[in-house]
Amino acid sequence: MNRSAARTGDLSGLADLTGNTGTPSLPAAERFDDMELPPAVLTTLAAQGVTTPFPIQAATLPSALAGRDVLGRGRTGSGKTLAFGLALLARTAGRRADAKKPLALVLVPTRELAQQVAEALTPYAQALKLRLATVVGGLQSGRQATELRAGAEVLVATPGRLRDLVERRDCRLDQVEIAVLDEADQMADMGFLPQVTELLDQVRPGGQRMLFSATLDQDVEGLVRRYLQDPVIHAADLTDEGASKVEHHVLHVQGSDKFATATEIAARDGRVIMFLDTKHAVDRFTRQLVGSGVRAAALHGGKSQPQRTDTLERFRTGAVTVLVATNVAARGIHVDDLDLVVNVDPPTDPKDYLHRGGRTARAGASGSIVTLALPDQRRDMTRLLTEAGIRPRITKVRPGDAELRRITGARTPATTPGDGGSAAAGGDRRGATFRGMGTVPGKPGRAKNESRKSAEARRTAEARRAARVRRGGAQA
Repeated sequence: MNRSAARTGDLSGLADLTGNTGTPSLPAAERFDDMELPPAVLTTLAAQGVTTPFPIQAATLPSALAGRDVLGRGRTGSGKTLAFGLALLARTAGRRADAKKPLALVLVPTRELAQQVAEALTPYAQALKLRLATVVGGLQSGRQATELRAGAEVLVATPGRLRDLVERRDCRLDQVEIAVLDEADQMADMGFLPQVTELLDQVRPGGQRMLFSATLDQDVEGLVRRYLQDPVIHAADLTDEGASKVEHHVLHVQGSDKFATATEIAARDGRVIMFLDTKHAVDRFTRQLVGSGVRAAALHGGKSQPQRTDTLERFRTGAVTVLVATNVAARGIHVDDLDLVVNVDPPTDPKDYLHRGGRTARAGASGSIVTLALPDQRRDMTRLLTEAGIRPRITKVRPGDAELRRITGARTPATTPGDGGSAAAGGDRRGATFRGMGTVPGKPGRAKNESRKSAEARRTAEARRAARVRRGGAQA
């Protein structure tokens, strides 16, 4: 196979990669009624308002229902979950799992994606009287082990926690006949491949395997070669149609303007996801936004699973309008009507850019991806987007610019921390400190220096008070 094709995710030539003998896939079906789906599933699809299959579902479901292995690639939101999920459930229906021995397995890289897959499949599993269990890190393993002992036909899991349960003999995989690996490229990016292969090597030989990935690289090639036999190969919503619904913008900003610009974007009407590189930066910027009157919340790997679940639910319902996240949220989050993603810190890899941006323009909707680029980041962004095959619109902006408002819907926040009053009420924004994140235009560094002097004065005063207390204790 052409290695450059693999790096860019091109599925042409994969017949050579997989050893495909040329066995054709079954014809695509234009309606769910035309597929070999159980009546209970068709009834549930109608009740859920799912009437027409997405292209990846129409193409892969007939062959997956027939037991064929599947290798699929599609943009986030292209309908991959039901593409493998409906086939997995239909082919498992009517069977009963023994304690600790699931019959079907879906491996995903993140807790959020596991919960999302489980939520999407639950109505159909219930209609078929199948028990579905979710196994992820960050929650009590004892409760998950109890659920497996009670018996579950379908298991959705992250690799680390499932491996722990297998090692403790709370789960066995030798009865798994259908195994799905979702978001295989992110599994590789997160270093999960040793755990993934260890788990897949334990499932029942000769069963059905389905692998879905947004991109295909050398690591994913290895999984395909090792586990898929004569698969149906399909790609959906990869380029022209999806790309036409996404606007890509690179906004050139100065360092002193970066977080003031990001704050104005966050104050817009409507929801937005904003990405930063580190947990510390996420927490710090979230505090800045909250202090500016923006309903923001942080999401990263340092949060407990209940915290992450609660944050996502508040974001979905609109109680929180700005989700500030690290790459942990780049996949596995589905929020309807999300039309803007902002890279406050630019990604360093084309795949990260695509995964972050995949939170918007889902399922045929439109959206925008905006990246803030400092002068020393612009060359790298040009290279990265060229590798990703993206030609962005480039605009130089400053806080308050009309172009910034036009592109992002930015607004002046209700309150600017450090300005001594509401910006809406005419407070002076010059020199306002963005809580350790630099200064906005005015007298650069003045507020930060004054803040440092105040902190030093407080520490000196506290030390003097402590010394007086110690002296008084000694005299007593």
